[in-house]
Amino acid sequence: MNILLTNDDGINAEGIEVLAKALLKEGHKVTIAAPNVENSGKSHAITFKSPLMVQETKLEGLEDVKSLCVYGTPADCVRAAVHLLDEKFDFCFSGINSGFNAATNVLYSGTVSAAIEANLFNIPAIAVSSQWVKGHSKFDTGARVAMEVFNKLDDFKRLQVLNINVPYLDYEELKGIEVCKVGADVMSIYDISEEGEGYNMRLKGFPKDNNEKDSDIHFLGQGYATVSPLLYDVTNLTLINELSQMLK
Repeated sequence: MNILLTNDDGINAEGIEVLAKALLKEGHKVTIAAPNVENSGKSHAITFKSPLMVQETKLEGLEDVKSLCVYGTPADCVRAAVHLLDEKFDFCFSGINSGFNAATNVLYSGTVSAAIEANLFNIPAIAVSSQWVKGHSKFDTGARVAMEVFNKLDDFKRLQVLNINVPYLDYEELKGIEVCKVGADVMSIYDISEEGEGYNMRLKGFPKDNNEKDSDIHFLGQGYATVSPLLYDVTNLTLINELSQMLK
C-alpha cells in the first residue's frame, strides 16, 4: 500500500523512524511529511497568514524514502503531501508520538489532528502514541501493536480514524489490545510556582481518581494497549431538528 507517514514530534524524531521501518518491513511504500521541529499540542492548527515552506530532505537510515520537511504544523504536513506530491495515498499513519494521546488529549494532540486531516482528504488514518516515562518510550512496542491492528483491518477503504495508545511495556508484557472509548478525563494537574508578580503553571498529568472503567486511560493503566475509533463531525445531529423548530 502507498502510505503517508507524519507526526507532531518532528521529522527527526525516533518514533517516526521506528514506524517507517516497520511499515517498510511489511512491504509498504512510505512517504514522510513531518514538521521541522516538535509541534506537540498544536491540535488542528494550520498555516495561512504566511507561506508554508516545504523542503525535500534525506533522513539517515531512510535515504530511499521520499521525505518532506514542513515548516508548519502536523495538519500542514498532510496538506503539503497531498498538494505537492503526485501520489494517491491509501492510508496515513501519524506517530509514533512520545507520550499518550488518550482521553481529552485527543482534542489538543497534533498527532491525532494530522490523522483527522488525512480523513478530510479521504485518506483513512491511524494515530499511534506510546507512553513517555523518564524521557523514554517503547516505540518498538507501539510499532508492533500498530502493525497488528493495521493487518487485521478488513476494509482499508473505509474512511476512519483509529487512535492507538501503548503503555511503557515490552510487547510480550502487554495484557492485550483493548478496543475502548476515549476517556472523559481532562489533563489538568499543574505544578504551580510563583514567578515575580505572576505564576508558572507546568502541566503534568490527569487526576487519578476519575478514570472510567471502560476508558482508554483505565485500560492503559492496567497494561493494555488501546484502540479507539474517533468521530470528528462537530455538528450535534441529535439537536439539529429540535433547534430548527425552536428558531423558526
